[in-house]
Amino acid sequence: MTFDLLSSLVRARQQHRTGAGSVLDVLRRSSTLPSSELASALRSLAGVEAVFEADQAAPDFGRLSTASARSLAIVPLRLAADGRFALGLADPWDEALVDRVAAHFEAGLPPLVALPSALVRAWLGPEASTPEGSDGQDERPLPGGASPVVDFVDEAIRAAYRGGASDVHFECDREGVTVKLRQDGVMARLARLDDPRRAEEVISRIKVLAQLDITERRIPQDGRFRTTVPGGPVDLRVSIMPSVFGEDAVLRLLDKANLRARDRAITLDLLGFDAASVERIRDLAERPHGMLLVTGPTGSGKTTTVYAALSEINTGLEKIITIEDPVEYELPGVLQIPVNERKGLTFAKGLRSILRHDPDRILVGEIRDAETAEIAVQSALTGHQVFTTVHANSVFDVTGRFRHFGLDMFGFMFSLNGVIVQRLVRTLCPHCAAHRPPTDKERRWLAGAGLETARVPRAVGCDGCASTGYQGRRVLAEVHAIDDTFRDLVAEGGSTSQLRAHVAALGAAPLASQAARWVVDGVTTPEEIKRVVGWQ
Repeated sequence: MTFDLLSSLVRARQQHRTGAGSVLDVLRRSSTLPSSELASALRSLAGVEAVFEADQAAPDFGRLSTASARSLAIVPLRLAADGRFALGLADPWDEALVDRVAAHFEAGLPPLVALPSALVRAWLGPEASTPEGSDGQDERPLPGGASPVVDFVDEAIRAAYRGGASDVHFECDREGVTVKLRQDGVMARLARLDDPRRAEEVISRIKVLAQLDITERRIPQDGRFRTTVPGGPVDLRVSIMPSVFGEDAVLRLLDKANLRARDRAITLDLLGFDAASVERIRDLAERPHGMLLVTGPTGSGKTTTVYAALSEINTGLEKIITIEDPVEYELPGVLQIPVNERKGLTFAKGLRSILRHDPDRILVGEIRDAETAEIAVQSALTGHQVFTTVHANSVFDVTGRFRHFGLDMFGFMFSLNGVIVQRLVRTLCPHCAAHRPPTDKERRWLAGAGLETARVPRAVGCDGCASTGYQGRRVLAEVHAIDDTFRDLVAEGGSTSQLRAHVAALGAAPLASQAARWVVDGVTTPEEIKRVVGWQ
């Protein structure tokens, strides 16, 4: 009991410093003890009274003025139980603050009381500020407002939301922490905080929000949380990674935040696929059974494409179930299951249970391991349609990835209806786009795609595009309908050159040739194509 309380108290004080509320607030959330038992334990083991409700005490400003109380962020109290005068603090174990308070009481420091944040706000009002004489280095999340660390994290999230960023990166170094946003697939610096101690508190604040262990700094941690910004709620997925300078954090803003202004369902047309690709995807999505795979690197819009295809066939006539990590869009009439690996609900375990729930169509957020791949293939072979994603660079890499999982390739290939290979490419800003003559290397690249041009687009930059030269992104996609010849070639171990020749004969334009056409048509620049797709 002693060890549990004292350990919890240490963690509660650390979380209090990162804006999680008063120490008593944190203890109440983390403890299963009733308030009376928690108060008794704090009294006997930590030497401090605890007041949970307003009827247990009343403010008494006879010995300390309201102005002084607000400047020190403490509440002078008269305890209801015995009439004693005491001092209420958000963290009564803060020795530096207690020393400053003691200077106001020549006859000796009154007893200290732990208070919830709500009571401090109610009795002091929202004007409570940093204690007088503070140099700013010991600032805390005070009752009436947030600390600089809380403001720093919150403003980074708000800026990311306003700018339509997909990720917020908190990168710590020897001197402090830098915030960068990933916008349209590239990194842009947002803000800087030069203070190593505050940098640690920034990461701790993020851990508190994601309900992660703030005392663990040696291993990666993953979590998620929801917060509210001007414009509505936003869901964030959190990744904490140890580094030589402490820890770095990456917050992924889930895609539904970027679609907040759209008042209709996500569709393939809305995502910007060309007409031929849309027709192929719809044909694959409407088949009664089999597997449709979307592949590409991280951040290429795979999940959004799967949702769009599923949304279009969600007529209410079929049972549709999804298992995702996390659920990124809310689909009406669809049973959506979030993966919870902490509780043992993995993709594989959830997928097994889904099959007993009589589904017609299943969305598996991502195939990460052999067990999930095996169950997904069996589901597709037994009359279900499976939509899923996998990290791979091309249709040929997909077959290699599943071969690496150790699957029976004959069964896998006969379950596979189609593969969508996609990338997200930044498009030129219409307000500042310019042109230049192509280099010799660019001419050879375009000639290899059967194209020729006297000029290619050039990104310039203006206020409308934040000086990047680009505005928005479009999806570049290969859509492959898998036929029996392709299945036979893979199952029999055919060479990559044979597979390439067959895919070319089927008429699916490769990403590189489509990208070259976009350059000639003035959609984007050669530099952007080289960054995202390559010139091969």
